[in-house]
Order: sequence, then C-alpha cells, then structure tokens
Amino acid sequence: MNKQSAAVGIWILAAGLIILLGKLGVFSFIGSVFWPILILIVGILLHVLFFGGIVPAVMLVPAGILTGSSLLLMVGNWFGWRSMRYIWPLYLLAIAVGLYEYFVFGISRDRALWNAAMGLGALSLLLFAITLLWTWGIYLLAVVLIGFGIWLVMQRPRRRRR
Repeated sequence: MNKQSAAVGIWILAAGLIILLGKLGVFSFIGSVFWPILILIVGILLHVLFFGGIVPAVMLVPAGILTGSSLLLMVGNWFGWRSMRYIWPLYLLAIAVGLYEYFVFGISRDRALWNAAMGLGALSLLLFAITLLWTWGIYLLAVVLIGFGIWLVMQRPRRRRR
C-alpha cells in the first residue's frame, strides 16, 4: 500500500465518522449546549486583542458586554430558560462592565463614562433585587411572620414589681 492510498483511506474514514456522529446527534447536542461559549470566546478574544495592543480601548465595551452576556446565556442554556425571569437585569450589568473597562483602560478618563457605568450597574443590581423580592418576597414575608410569631409565643410576660 502506498502513502497516497493510505491518506485517502484516512480521509474516507474521517468522513464516515463525521457523518455517523452527525446522524447520531452528537454535533447537534454539542451545538445546542455549548453555543454560548462561542460568544464568550469572541468576548475574551477582544480582551486579548486589546491587551495585546492590536485594537483600541473602545473595543472593551463590546468585549465586556459579550463576555457578561455569554455567562448569562450559559446559565439559561444549562439550567433552564426559566431562570431568565430572575437574572434578566444582569444584562444591564454586562453593559456597565464594558463601560467600566473602557473607563479604566481607555485613554480619556471621562467622568460621564464612569457615571454611566456606575448608574447602569446600580440600576441592574436594584432591578435584580426587586425581581428576587417580587418572586421570592412572599416566602421571605412568611418566614419573617413565623419568626415574629415564635418570638411572641416564647416571650414570657414580665411581672410588675410593687
């Protein structure tokens, strides 16, 4: 057997394996589970390109947004999309992170940029807290009422001294 026919045989074997894995749903599963990692890779690549001196500092804004959003998309994809009803305000936090990175590593230290980043971050965390209280608040209220009731029952009446 010569080298050329061995190489052709390896290519035919690889093609057959790829077709078989595709028909078994391996690539579909990998694509449906790990697609947010592609967005994460783009965000990290933009960070690397900035710190390597290839792209300007303004590229940190989409880099921070893509990196933060991909992490939230991973949570939704891996733990169920119903979790988005709790973590949706954190997308604003991803924008705030991108703006903050641009403020820290950019050339100009514009105070408006810092204010926008802090304002969006605070709004994001406030909306996240409101969302958690809105959805889990009734349980918190129930626990507080139970605790207060136990405290009232356990408290002994004080005697008056004459």
